[in-house]
Amino acid sequence: MTWYAIENIEEIDSPSVLLYEDRLMYNLQKMLDMVKGDSSRLMPHVKTNKMPEVIRRMVSMGIKNFKASTIAEAEIAAEQGADSVLIAHQLVGPKINRLGNLIKQFPKTSFYTIADNPASLEKLNEEAVDRGIVIGVFIDINNGMNRSGIEPGPGLEKLVALMPHYPSVQFKGFHVYDGHLRDTDFKQRKHKVEDGFKDVYGYFEKLKTNKTDIRLICGGTPSFTSHLTENDRICSPGTCLFWDWGYGEKLQEQEFKHAALLLCRVISKPTAGIVTIDLGHKAVAAENPIDKRVKFLNLDNYKLRSQSEEHGVLEVEDWDSIRVGDVFYGIPYHICPTINLYDEVSVIRDGEKVTDWEVTARRRRIRV
Repeated sequence: MTWYAIENIEEIDSPSVLLYEDRLMYNLQKMLDMVKGDSSRLMPHVKTNKMPEVIRRMVSMGIKNFKASTIAEAEIAAEQGADSVLIAHQLVGPKINRLGNLIKQFPKTSFYTIADNPASLEKLNEEAVDRGIVIGVFIDINNGMNRSGIEPGPGLEKLVALMPHYPSVQFKGFHVYDGHLRDTDFKQRKHKVEDGFKDVYGYFEKLKTNKTDIRLICGGTPSFTSHLTENDRICSPGTCLFWDWGYGEKLQEQEFKHAALLLCRVISKPTAGIVTIDLGHKAVAAENPIDKRVKFLNLDNYKLRSQSEEHGVLEVEDWDSIRVGDVFYGIPYHICPTINLYDEVSVIRDGEKVTDWEVTARRRRIRV
């Protein structure tokens, strides 16, 4: 029997996400092994999994520091015993007040956020003063992705110099995300990662001579294999817990296993050479072109021609052998937004579905 086949498949509705527990645990251990068992060098991003059950397993292995994109993700990490959570998303509007609520509600967890401008520091300081707390802040640095952060140079130096003017905001270090560097050739990718890091690292080293407690939180899954070679960098992989087609294709030096698959079924054979499946763009991340959304493991010689909300139309060669109700297992090209489309996943253990795990943090608000 192939590794992904499920004995009680008729008990699982479609479309759905299948999470293979043994492969998840393999990936968690692999991630830990890559930093030679030093869990203090890991701050995995929970945006990929969004599940208390997954975070609980990491905590049980000694991985207790996490990165998050939303207040809800930070909340579930704290509930599972996280020592610290960095919300790596510049907070605006009501989110600043929600951060204050989070800090008050979970006193055993240290929460941090990022900032790249004085106005954000001012707002965070006001919130901290009002509540009688201190908010830890990592300055977000833009080293080439041009999505957020402040570029190295005079502006960064000025922002660091301003930090003491906000007494209820504590400078914790730098956050640098270089997710734009995804070259398939590892040597080329590593060269670009390190080249883009020179100015950041030099300034960090200079600051650290007078402030030894600051930290450097770096990258995501694509640059994990670069940053882990430098002992003073904290790594933030996330996708590697589940793996996907996109990173499996690009990051060939990383030996993770596909732990999450999509289950779908044939619902119609409307004309010769065409079958329709119940995998529309509400069931798999649709930000990529149509040929980069899902790859089926048990179907050959096919082409995904189109998707609508609940339908996927496949052009197939072996049309006569396919029946309505047949099951297809697919690897999503991008697992993170795909997980976010589901309320729960089916957990597979020893070839059988054994339970469901809730994707709790797909909600933007849980309680805080």
